[in-house]
Amino acid sequence: MEAPANITIKGILSLLMQSIDDDDDDYMKKKKKSVISLGMGDPSAYSCFQAPPVASHAVAEALHSHRFNGYSPTVGLPQTRRAIADYLSGDLPYDLSSDDVFVTSGCTQAIDVALAMLARPGSNILLPRPGFPIYELCAAFRGIEVRHFNLLPQNGWKVDLAGVEALADHNTVAMVVINPGNPCGNVYSYQHLKEIAETAERLKILVIADEVYGHLAFGRNPFVPMGVFGSTVPVLTLGSLSKRWIVPGWRLGWFVTCDPSGSFRKPKMVERIKKYFDILGGPSTFIQAAVPRILEETEEIFFKKTIKVLKQTSDICFDRVKEIPCITCPYKPEGSMAVMMKLNLSILEDISDDIDFCFKLAKEESVIILPGTAVGLKNWLRITFAVDPESLEEGLARLKSFCKRHTKQQLGS
Repeated sequence: MEAPANITIKGILSLLMQSIDDDDDDYMKKKKKSVISLGMGDPSAYSCFQAPPVASHAVAEALHSHRFNGYSPTVGLPQTRRAIADYLSGDLPYDLSSDDVFVTSGCTQAIDVALAMLARPGSNILLPRPGFPIYELCAAFRGIEVRHFNLLPQNGWKVDLAGVEALADHNTVAMVVINPGNPCGNVYSYQHLKEIAETAERLKILVIADEVYGHLAFGRNPFVPMGVFGSTVPVLTLGSLSKRWIVPGWRLGWFVTCDPSGSFRKPKMVERIKKYFDILGGPSTFIQAAVPRILEETEEIFFKKTIKVLKQTSDICFDRVKEIPCITCPYKPEGSMAVMMKLNLSILEDISDDIDFCFKLAKEESVIILPGTAVGLKNWLRITFAVDPESLEEGLARLKSFCKRHTKQQLGS
């Protein structure tokens, strides 16, 4: 099967699911196993990943107050912007103001805003490979040329900074840094982020910091927001409630200018951002109204529990894959909810590439895994470990059986 042009994660996962459902044979349908998805970063379906009680209570309170049934300001409710500014400022060496914050419908809309604001004739943007394909899609709509720099698997998926310098020119408007890493599961050190900021400053480009998995770190490196280096280089921080609070369906995100020097506070730039938000539809007003209480009252024990489960499931994923000869993991995940695995096709038969592998796996074992082609690395796999441990164990056992069945005979015997 060929990958569609302008591929999206949701698009290819939908095709994989469809391939499971397309069997017309009633007998085969009855024999089908239950579907286990290790492809989508949405843990909310599992009982071990549930939003904190204060989140639903805050939403119910806002809704039942009948004070938030009307339109909100297009840039977001003032109290919501203030709460997000205070939340993010807690990790920065300077304070953000509510004017630095714009409320978006999830992080995806924040990505679109960032690229819309930067687009100009002949412009280009530097994106990580592997990365998140929505950036490519948004860039295509905006007429922005995409140039990819490599993340280095043998070096903890660090940014190839020499590659960044070689790619940039006078038309480069920004580089994107995703930390904690999706799809790689890496968490960058303070020192590496400092080097990224200094490189961007030298190239006179800004940094788009995608921190939708912010604080979901469980390895050697603590999470450090890119905004810490806002005095070195202007930073656009993109984030949301989706992952840390496990409410992706609420579509509450933010676009934040972390720029103490004030580049983004120039009247023309501020006016341009505000006008663009005038044509967007933001999150529901009552969801926005719940944000201050959610950010202020979520207990630390909730975050610790989430991190504990993610550490457990990431360990399961890393350890079980060691038992599968045709798949290797170059770097143990230390954050986010996903990890990249290298596929060794030379020891498999009847498998042409990563896409073929994932479609046959879905058909034969009812296990959904994202082919690496979807995130920019052919013949790799992205496995999401934000799944309950029992389902993860079962899914990886099926993956092992599939690989054993498709291993060349002289190797498998």
